Amino acid sequence: MEFGSPEFWAGLMKIIGINIVLSGDNAVVIALAARSLPPEQQKKAIWWGAAGAIVFRILLTFFAAALLELPYLKLVGAVLLVWIGVQLLKPEEEHETGEAATTGFWGALKTIFIADLVMSLDNVIAVAAAAKGSFLLLVIGLGISIPLVIWGSTMLLKVMERFPIIITIGAGLLGFVAGEMAVTDPAISGWVHSTFTLNEAGNAVIGGIKLEYIAGIIGAIIVIIIGKTLAKRQLASEKQVDLA
Repeated sequence: MEFGSPEFWAGLMKIIGINIVLSGDNAVVIALAARSLPPEQQKKAIWWGAAGAIVFRILLTFFAAALLELPYLKLVGAVLLVWIGVQLLKPEEEHETGEAATTGFWGALKTIFIADLVMSLDNVIAVAAAAKGSFLLLVIGLGISIPLVIWGSTMLLKVMERFPIIITIGAGLLGFVAGEMAVTDPAISGWVHSTFTLNEAGNAVIGGIKLEYIAGIIGAIIVIIIGKTLAKRQLASEKQVDLA
């Protein structure tokens, strides 16, 4: 693929679109995990989280083709995303200076890195497919990811302060991505194709709606229900302790 050719620009436009959509997932989880940290630590978490996302994507890019064939990888990733989404809905403790703040920072960073690794799978696979073997397009795609993740995370942190409902929406988004990942795992592709109707593009559908979308909605509902239930129990337990 030659630089400046119509095929090159078409691939670049695809990659930009993919990064806008999929880098948003990373921005959401970084903002959610960093929301309870002090302002100076929020900035560090955003930069480290963005760096982690880029590093994981660089590493995974070299194994994109092999990753497509590994069974159970996406299923494990889906479980991890559900767990992260549920944890992010639980009430955060107020972190003060000292050891508590340090623990909060590293805990948030651990959550961010796990989510970055899982969600980078889809991004790398999609970008590699759009690049069609062009190393230059892969590099450009990775470069575009950096400002999108950093800017998106910073913006979402500010929005969350004014509209807490964004936290629930963000956790639900992680559940949606988990549902989509689960039903596209090679380990169950045979079962999916033999059980559900396929459309002209070869995608499994239910009532004309792609199975991936339905699974995504189910995943989002599961995360929100479990997360909210655990959050209520935690608040009730803390009230009992305060009253004792």
